[in-house]
Amino acid sequence: MTNQLLLNIRACDPATMGLEVLEDAAIAWRDGVISYFGPRSDLPDALRVTDAIDGGGRLLTPALIDCHTHLVFAGNRADEFAARLRGVSYQEIAQAGGGIMSSVRQTAAASVEQLVASALPRACALAREGVATIEIKSGYGLSLAAERAMLQAATALGAQTGLQVKRTYLALHALPPEVKNDSALRAAWIAGVCNEWLPALVQEGLVDAVDAFCEGIAFSPDEVRQLFTSAHSLGVPVKLHADQLSNLSGGALAAEFAALSADHLEYLDDAGIAAMRASDTTAVLLPAAFYCLKETKLPPIASLRAAGVTMAVASDCNPGTSPQFSLRLAMHQACTLFGLSIEEALCGTTKHAATALGLTDRGQLEAGLRADFALWPVAHPAELVYWLGDVPAALWVGGRAFS
Repeated sequence: MTNQLLLNIRACDPATMGLEVLEDAAIAWRDGVISYFGPRSDLPDALRVTDAIDGGGRLLTPALIDCHTHLVFAGNRADEFAARLRGVSYQEIAQAGGGIMSSVRQTAAASVEQLVASALPRACALAREGVATIEIKSGYGLSLAAERAMLQAATALGAQTGLQVKRTYLALHALPPEVKNDSALRAAWIAGVCNEWLPALVQEGLVDAVDAFCEGIAFSPDEVRQLFTSAHSLGVPVKLHADQLSNLSGGALAAEFAALSADHLEYLDDAGIAAMRASDTTAVLLPAAFYCLKETKLPPIASLRAAGVTMAVASDCNPGTSPQFSLRLAMHQACTLFGLSIEEALCGTTKHAATALGLTDRGQLEAGLRADFALWPVAHPAELVYWLGDVPAALWVGGRAFS
């Protein structure tokens, strides 16, 4: 591939520049890798080309990264949304057979092709907002075949769109109803997930990370330890839905296994914060779920900040507790509901989101990193968080213009 060059742009890399804007910037790339970023006046002669792309004076940033989604699913749970508006709690809905199990039934009935077709508009909506990398979890299968289908759909979605998809096997998300209340059947089912399903899916090349839902209505810390021990034996990194609805020391549990991230964290305690800092486990904040569930217990943002824990922000797009296809809206929610600064929200969806996925080759504008970047029709980076609604991005993924 020949050298490519983008001129007539203004630029901001939140991780290195804060909210400062570099006027009259340039970015050059070759073979999907950035070869230069900086002032146009310092552009090496060897990188100057006659057919440079005109950026129209728009603002350049790293492409965004959505590091926690459940993008692949079938159907919806609008009825549960209506029930919550009537005062029914998330826990009550789950205990009545709704919640995750509702999506399990609908997803298990869909083919891989149907799952891809259903997820495609959601992925494209994120791409229109400048998202180049999307983490997609399984977890609505609860059988090996159905979990495999979800991971295959995530793989196919990346191939079809050209977006970067990281696949997380959400191995412990919910229990099948037939084993939920029988301790022996429950233990056998979890053993099968850890010792049979996980190795099979890893062998098939479908798993980039392993996740679990550690909560009173889901799985205990000891059950999660069993899964994470299996994942570590296979060399697969782990993530954790932690301390969302109660304090089960999920943050500390994630840190115990050097997890890439612990996500939600409304009930995270000081011990969990200290453990996460020591293990370099990223805190992934999911304000859309907090908003949709009308929660009142805020994550300990000030304590995370003071401890120097890396904080990322994600959409948590899912059919039940975060039916939201907008990472930019999640950034806005993280600022208005959780008290993040604009800079923290932008870093949380670029460099820090990459960290939450174990990726070191993206999330910044720097020579040698992937050519994932976005051009925005705004004057200042704060507008990416400020505006509610359509601010369409021109997106490059691995140096290729997304369309």
